Amino acid sequence: MGRPLPRMKIELARQHLRACRERMNTLYRKPIFDEWAVIAMKAGRATVLDYVGPRAESFARTLLYDAALLCEAMEGRQYAAGDFEFVQDAKGSSFDATVKLGEAVYLLCNHTAGSMADLRATPLWREAQKPFVSLCEKFHADPLEA
Repeated sequence: MGRPLPRMKIELARQHLRACRERMNTLYRKPIFDEWAVIAMKAGRATVLDYVGPRAESFARTLLYDAALLCEAMEGRQYAAGDFEFVQDAKGSSFDATVKLGEAVYLLCNHTAGSMADLRATPLWREAQKPFVSLCEKFHADPLEA
């Protein structure tokens, strides 16, 4: 038996997230998700590992409330690193998407100006989602270390 493979570190994850965000925004011709947060869940508590968005001051205070629709959509399901979930009708501060990045580590994405339904209404969404899928594949192959 060999040693376990090292897991992705947060610095590399940030690079992947930034590249994905930039590519998606370029393809969509404007920002898709204006909020990107990496959170770790341990002992029933959420710790923010990284945050990019307009609510840096208040984000952590409303995190659990804002994640409620995603949590409901994920209830009873098992997710592996790289798996994702979307909520069609989340609006405002409610998160639209999540990706499991590693053991108890998640990416939360939000389009605060609308919903996934709004994003999907334009044909540009089709191409813009490809970098998102590629990002998911990166974390499937190399989960983030919590």
